Amino acid sequence: MICSGRSGQTLSERCGVEAILLVGGKGTRLRPLTISTPKPLLPTAGVPFLAHQLARASAAGVTRIVFATSYRSEMFEAAFGTEAYGLELVYVDERRPLGTGGAIRNAAQALVSKPDDPVLVLNGDILSGHSIPDQVQTHLESEAAVTLHLTEVDDPSRFGVVPTAPDGRVTAFLEKTNNPMTNRINAGSYVFRREVIDTIPFNEVVSVERETFPGLIASGETVMGFVDAHYWLDVGTPSAFVRGSCDLVTGLLESPALPGKPGPMLALEGANVSPRAVVTAGTVVGCDATIEAGSTVSGSVLFDEAVVAKGAWVRNSVLGRGARVASGAMLDGAILGDGAVVGPGNELGDGLRLWPGIELPPTAVRFSSDV
Repeated sequence: MICSGRSGQTLSERCGVEAILLVGGKGTRLRPLTISTPKPLLPTAGVPFLAHQLARASAAGVTRIVFATSYRSEMFEAAFGTEAYGLELVYVDERRPLGTGGAIRNAAQALVSKPDDPVLVLNGDILSGHSIPDQVQTHLESEAAVTLHLTEVDDPSRFGVVPTAPDGRVTAFLEKTNNPMTNRINAGSYVFRREVIDTIPFNEVVSVERETFPGLIASGETVMGFVDAHYWLDVGTPSAFVRGSCDLVTGLLESPALPGKPGPMLALEGANVSPRAVVTAGTVVGCDATIEAGSTVSGSVLFDEAVVAKGAWVRNSVLGRGARVASGAMLDGAILGDGAVVGPGNELGDGLRLWPGIELPPTAVRFSSDV
């Protein structure tokens, strides 16, 4: 298959490709939100998180996606069916966790690509504005075994890094260190030559980052780096999840799946937001959720039927379905599970997580001394 054309053209205009979407993780860092819902299906800027990935992939020209599922696998097909956003969707379940490489190899059973065809692999917890067509173009022009999207970060010491040669070839995969030799990291989007996927051991636990990619380099295969400086975010933590949702609402990252125009707030059907409330910074107000007069909500995500009562203050937080924040309560970086209740006068600080159905009585949690 030959891919050619101008930068920015869609894949259907240039070459066409199918994709594997890795969505098998349990999302433990986002509990309690993921107790009942897989991370890739959490409401994000008004739709399930994966909707943004599917819509962007479709806009780039991808026509077929194989979901590599595991945790609560049945929920994915229930959410998207066999077709969404112009994509044909297929689901392959892992009966036991197989790692990134094992998941890719397991999902490959459903691919229709030929041995030399490019296969895109996306991680189901990444928001990215990078150019998929340009990544595929780089892959085909270099005749690589696999081409990785690399992004540059301000603090690479928090990640393993990926150094490259002047021609763009990846030379190594290095673990975290206090003095990394580069600020380029693996951004979680790969283009494989199909036959390379077929060399991954079947039904075995395999890590592409620790085994497959280093093994390809050691054997003399070309592993290319595609460096792209567009928006990129791993939404695996509560703070990152909130940030990603808000960035989509405000338009910092454009998404064809956003149910409305970018702005300081997104209110879904049936949402009740008092004109005397202050709601800013990309806050999402879910279906039938309520924000009462005199309250302030900034940069937060309210799932369906959540309530912020009069005079409450909420920032950088997530309220699960039906969760309630009473009058005078304050949340800053907190996560409330479905149906949780924060009584009047409570102050929940950064990182605090309230499990589903738990009710805090008045002033049960405080950071200040006045009551």
